[in-house]
Amino acid sequence: MTRLSLLPLIVLLAHCTSPQPGSTPSSLPPNSRGLPQIVNVSAYDPKERQREGRSYSENDVSALRANGASGLIARAGKGGNLDTKCANFLASADRQGMLVGVYYRLQTHVDAVAQADQFVARAQSLARSRSWNASSLLLCGDFDANSRLSDILRFMDRVEARTGVVPVAYLENSAHLKILLGNADAATKAKLRRMPYWLALYSHESGAGPQFPAPGNPKGLVNQYRVWSDWTLWQYGGVDWEGGRSRPKVYNHGPWRFSPFFGNLDRPVERNVFNGSPAALHSFWQRHGLPLK
Repeated sequence: MTRLSLLPLIVLLAHCTSPQPGSTPSSLPPNSRGLPQIVNVSAYDPKERQREGRSYSENDVSALRANGASGLIARAGKGGNLDTKCANFLASADRQGMLVGVYYRLQTHVDAVAQADQFVARAQSLARSRSWNASSLLLCGDFDANSRLSDILRFMDRVEARTGVVPVAYLENSAHLKILLGNADAATKAKLRRMPYWLALYSHESGAGPQFPAPGNPKGLVNQYRVWSDWTLWQYGGVDWEGGRSRPKVYNHGPWRFSPFFGNLDRPVERNVFNGSPAALHSFWQRHGLPLK
């Protein structure tokens, strides 16, 4: 996943105790149009402090929960290497009553099946690592912008064969992937559609070369891929890296006006919305997650 990014988030009032699993938000950030919000994290998080406000760490994500996060997806690994903060982030989110998930950044220099095996082994190890409040661990594949179609399918097939779970597909605004997937045959597209589409779009002006002008909005990006009928998750906020420092990069156009920072956080965080209700979010998490109970 690019170092930009996020899914559904629930608001915890400051005077309340930790929320119970399955609780629903009492309020949502005003620019989310009522959609649940989710944060995704990796060993790059937390990023550096940039203003006054609340902070968080892999050992304490209460500030994410308090600002509206209903879920957290942590990077499990990338190109054959495991993420060092994954387990701590997930345990912290679970203590806050948040939904939990993992993603794996697939890279082309390592065999796709080997990466799927590492991902599954990590997810299964995490599932056994504690007594979870959450009922399932969402599984997601983050496919490199230059991925081969065969690698995407082999990763999906291997994860499903070993877990019974069809993972979510995170795709960047990539010309290569649009051509690759858009030109696939009908049977292959039907197979790809079994994976819910998690799109990345941080600006209505971000195109992918002359063949693919700026899609303008999430639906426009869906149409450019020519596989899915709609999106499931939208990573609308992440960062640009300049001189070793992060700068918020957040979609802010038309009816979608997201703030550069998430609530009162003092630093950028990668953010997403789920295309549905809180109840639909929980059902989605169960369908595409590894059981934890």
